[in-house]
Amino acid sequence: MPSGRLYVVATPIGNLEDVTLRALRVLGEVDVIAAEDTRAASVLLGRHGVIVKKIVSYFDGNEASRAAELVERLVAGESVAVISEAGTPGISDPGERLVRAAVDAGIVVEVIPGPSAAITALVGSGLPASEFRFVGFPPRTDGARRERFAKLRADEATLIVYESPHRAGATLADLAATLGADRRASLARELTKIHEEHVRGTLGELAARYENEEPRGEVVIVVEGARESEVKEIDIEAEVRARLARGEGAKEIAAALALKTGEPKRKIYALALALRPRGGDDE
Repeated sequence: MPSGRLYVVATPIGNLEDVTLRALRVLGEVDVIAAEDTRAASVLLGRHGVIVKKIVSYFDGNEASRAAELVERLVAGESVAVISEAGTPGISDPGERLVRAAVDAGIVVEVIPGPSAAITALVGSGLPASEFRFVGFPPRTDGARRERFAKLRADEATLIVYESPHRAGATLADLAATLGADRRASLARELTKIHEEHVRGTLGELAARYENEEPRGEVVIVVEGARESEVKEIDIEAEVRARLARGEGAKEIAAALALKTGEPKRKIYALALALRPRGGDDE
């Protein structure tokens, strides 16, 4: 085992058998394991009979201070492995800050590949996997979430979104409103576990299903990319003029076109005010 090396180790996302022999060997040999959830780590290590030298917590709350401490250990010649609660560290989990700090300190970083919820859900969705965009967890507030999705409307790559079960219904509704209710999609839950499920349909169908039903377990939403007809650039000024001519107010136009184009609402509102007929209603 080379000293002074950081190992980024992927761990199971559900089924504890989904761990590589290399990962188990490294976890048993390093000087320190930095774990997002020490209890989950202990269960995994105990299941496979891995005896470790030292394990410390490494999560959102102590990431900054712990990263500095771990880099000191690495510089001193110790070997460190970082693991998240499930999956690959750094993918919507702690790990990125430590890797960056180790790289800056000239430490060798070695990734031990393995399970990833994003890839598992993508392959199981039946949607194109040749080109995809990982969106991660979207903003929690409705407005910011819709703006984020609107900016992806013309993206031809398959989209992968992480979400908690509590917000799955709202997120599906926002995806349907911004990307189009007829987009094909899949909601994957309980991946690699006994009750693994891939619910496939259109965004409109999935939004309706989970409007009042909360899926169990963390979910991954996979959405079909934009079709060729959706990629063409929208002439915002022409759209604003047309809507003004139909009698729509500036605020109404801004809200509608922000979702359709991904442009900031305030920018479209200012344009609508500038283009409205003299004496027109600001609302």
